[in-house]
Amino acid sequence: MKKTKTIDINGRFTIGGNQQFSLLAGPCVIESESLVMHTAETLKKVCEQLNINLIFKSSFDKANRSSLNSKRGPGLEEGLRILQKVKRELDLPTVTDVHETTQCQPVAEVVDMLQIPAFLCRQTDLLLAAAATGKPVNVKKGQFMAPSDVKQIIGKFEGSGNDNILLCERGTSFGYHRLVVDFCGLPEMRAMGYPIVFDATHAVQQPGGEITRGNRDMVPYLINAACAIGIDALFAEVHPDPDHAWSDAANQLQLDTIEPILRKAIAIDNIAKNI
Repeated sequence: MKKTKTIDINGRFTIGGNQQFSLLAGPCVIESESLVMHTAETLKKVCEQLNINLIFKSSFDKANRSSLNSKRGPGLEEGLRILQKVKRELDLPTVTDVHETTQCQPVAEVVDMLQIPAFLCRQTDLLLAAAATGKPVNVKKGQFMAPSDVKQIIGKFEGSGNDNILLCERGTSFGYHRLVVDFCGLPEMRAMGYPIVFDATHAVQQPGGEITRGNRDMVPYLINAACAIGIDALFAEVHPDPDHAWSDAANQLQLDTIEPILRKAIAIDNIAKNI
């Protein structure tokens, strides 16, 4: 398996280079300080037991909700305060979404990695503002893009002088209310030289309608397939009570099921990479 560029995560560890996958995980949206801290603490314990590098992820705002009535999160200031607490008290690196150019710098002052939502992956000004922070950036490939099209995203970052990027696969639109994962796209994107992240929980979404639906039962199968092909990081939404989550209730993984899922993924990843 071809080695990719390695991305340094604040001097703590690196992602890429054909080493064991890292994990980006947490509740889809910040619902409360207590829920975030409980989830982060539990994930940390599981990842320490399995020797997985963890970056805690949760969003301060879900700006692309299907309905005006859907809960979006606590907002920038409160969300960053809670993510800062995760870093300070649990000693975990963090990642969160940015939706507007003005958010990039204040977010970068707190988190260790910025994330570009899939719907915004072609927004040049947003990509350049994220790149200007100097932080690593996880760019989700749009549901409307072919794997080969991410070279344009790469070009924007390389042209800005920040090539600390990760490319994230999260499924492709296949008609109405349906996503599919083109697993041939993983090695195609990885051949461009940058670490590949597989977003297993958004890949089982059934988007559209009043609320976005999904099927979390399919998540472990997609994780296993992606690890067999070769990925550098795994992205998963994880929640203590996903059926009552504010966002992505149908596809977030139950927190107490994550350990065996990750254990099997490690075994497959080790075989794929000859670790």
